[in-house]
Amino acid sequence: MIEKYNPVVEHQMQSYYSKLKEREQRHYAALEALKLGRGGQKYICELLNIHHKTLKRAIDELLTPERFAPLPVHNQRRSGGGRKKKILP
Repeated sequence: MIEKYNPVVEHQMQSYYSKLKEREQRHYAALEALKLGRGGQKYICELLNIHHKTLKRAIDELLTPERFAPLPVHNQRRSGGGRKKKILP
């Protein structure tokens, strides 16, 4: 069992987390979970109210250099994502 942060620190973490952009939120959560070790992922998911798959993806992004590449300027996501346009006949 991991030792949890005190309630004041937890509140500060939640407050800071809410001010970050989407990608930064994922990476912050992943760093905190990695720092805590065993049981850290579940604790951080509950503390920051994120899905465990999101956290696993973020950890993968941090540990895989090509996935951690910088984004284009003024973009939060890479191009090509999202729903594809419908092609009319």
